[in-house]
Amino acid sequence: MKRVSILGATGSIGQSTIDLIRRDPTAYDVVALTGGRNIAQLAADARMLGAEIAVTAHDDLLPELRAALDGSGIGSAAGRAALIEAACRPADWVMSAIVGVAGLAPGLAALEQGTTLALANKESLVTAGPLLLRMARAHGARILPVDSEHSAIFQALVGEDRAAVDRVIITASGGAFRDWPLERLAAATVAEASMHPNWDMGQRITIDSASMFNKALELIEAREFFGFTPAQIEVLVHPQSLVHALVGFCDGGLMAHVGPPDMRHAIGYALNWPARRPLPVAALDLVAAGPLEFHAPDETRYPALRLAREVMEEGGLAGAIFNAAKERALDHFIAGRIRFTDMSAIVDEVLSALVATPEARNDAPTLDLVAHMDHLARHCADAASDTRIL
Repeated sequence: MKRVSILGATGSIGQSTIDLIRRDPTAYDVVALTGGRNIAQLAADARMLGAEIAVTAHDDLLPELRAALDGSGIGSAAGRAALIEAACRPADWVMSAIVGVAGLAPGLAALEQGTTLALANKESLVTAGPLLLRMARAHGARILPVDSEHSAIFQALVGEDRAAVDRVIITASGGAFRDWPLERLAAATVAEASMHPNWDMGQRITIDSASMFNKALELIEAREFFGFTPAQIEVLVHPQSLVHALVGFCDGGLMAHVGPPDMRHAIGYALNWPARRPLPVAALDLVAAGPLEFHAPDETRYPALRLAREVMEEGGLAGAIFNAAKERALDHFIAGRIRFTDMSAIVDEVLSALVATPEARNDAPTLDLVAHMDHLARHCADAASDTRIL
């Protein structure tokens, strides 16, 4: 029986992971579930799966969680320290699906135990890739990608010589505004940006898809995880979201991973790796799918892609700066303080201000240094947002 923990259990990735586990309950022993403010969902899932402990990130919600678990025998806790303690509990497999840089410390804690970390939290590699990979090597742990694009690359590379890889292509749906006239983007509302044409995801990642910041993070993540050079990593807009990534080899051949837009495939692959097991994912009907389109992304529409390439070239803690500025700019957009198009301008401004600092040039950062740069970048992003308040 595989002992598993799910960090970020109440989000879309966490819920898809739970869906797979509950279909085969005799195969899994659930150790810890963590979540945010959706206490009813967290407690219900903990009861259904018989978890050892449920943890909310918010201290003020601990009484509510305790009441929801009363009589179940399931432990409860709250706060950042409790999240890290949950990640440290002995487990064979830990899903890292906490949204944002908040997922970094619990993920590092899980790796320190030598476990297998299924990484859906792309911000961890973007902000502290060298630190995360160094921790995995030091403790004999393994990181498996759960982003659909990186899972696709990972699968296409099975049995292949990495030295024979010439390029990788990450696909992007183009998000909610892929067909909008450019002049309309500044007036785009939060509600409009929160409606993805293909995927059912949380609000923040859906808006990141509309701005292509999601894909920008994935470019950086691909460089950190697989060690490709920036020049080897390409992005194509693929509106159908059926081809998740392609790997090109030195002989000109391309290996593509094709499947329906269902995150349970990438999650299930990581959950069962190195084996493949049947999953409740619909078989793809290529005839019904019709023509598959691919387009070069317009970086005027998606400036986040240009910024990601600058981050990869800079190295050091540029990724931590980029992510923190992006998260704060997104906060301000969701709050209605800035325009949709202001987000990329703010990130650009913050990068220009901070990437040349001595701290940002560090190629072997500690968690404390990552946190320091994250704090500086957020403060800088807030200041840049203040000049654009509507």
